[in-house]
Amino acid sequence: MRQSRSETLPIRGLQYHVRLWGNPAAPQLFMLHGWMDVSASFQFLVDELKGDWCVIAPDWRGYGHSGNTRADVYWFPEYLADLDALLTHYSPDAPVNLLGHSLGGNVVGLYAGVRPERVKRLINLEGLGLPRTKPEQAPERYRRFLAELADPPGLKPYKDFAELAARLRKNNRRLTEVRADFLARHWGEERDGQVVLLADPAHKIASATLYNLDEAQACWNAITAPTLMVTAAHSDLVKKWIGEDEARQRLTHFRHLTAAVMADAGHMMHHDQPEELAALIEEFLAR
Repeated sequence: MRQSRSETLPIRGLQYHVRLWGNPAAPQLFMLHGWMDVSASFQFLVDELKGDWCVIAPDWRGYGHSGNTRADVYWFPEYLADLDALLTHYSPDAPVNLLGHSLGGNVVGLYAGVRPERVKRLINLEGLGLPRTKPEQAPERYRRFLAELADPPGLKPYKDFAELAARLRKNNRRLTEVRADFLARHWGEERDGQVVLLADPAHKIASATLYNLDEAQACWNAITAPTLMVTAAHSDLVKKWIGEDEARQRLTHFRHLTAAVMADAGHMMHHDQPEELAALIEEFLAR
């Protein structure tokens, strides 16, 4: 297992934890994790990379060892601004290789259209947006938002890392015991005799605003970087949440697109098939 090192940066008023692997002088590859995840989640993928890379992976605000906002909710544009500041720190002049999974994939997909000059190559792991919404859904969404502010959701504690690892394996049958144990020890930490997740519960509060697919597609249309979009054959996100026909339509908004499907993987493809995914990524970056 390749050893990572940590840095802490002041980013927009928060202390941001950034995990790095590899030679600092090697070509950079930024990796952005998904919802309720942490940067260490990319460990298995990094272990399978054959080339010489400096992998840079932050914990998003309110996750892992990065600071919490201390606010009621997390607003999606904050991720774009955080990413912009991180790239300014690590690569102020040169465009970057940018990879994002799920939430991270949605962030990098928007960012690559908002600042196309900053992205050299884009790798999007199931960042195809959220289900389409209608204006008629707004009253109920606002009601839910207000209700959850009044009675905020929490995060279940676990008696030990073994219980958390078992829960991870229950959620993902492809996850090995060794990988589940590793993830449990990076997703959680011991507090007062229990293991709690390293995530601000405020992430679970529903957004007050509806997802605007038209805005997302306008950003995707503006991407100029070659793009690798990877989906998983056994992912509920594509099959149930968005729908396969809708997913195919959304792919048409990415120019210079290479699309790939991971055959024996679910949404957490970087846990399920890291060797295959690493080969796919490096082949794309080498073109």
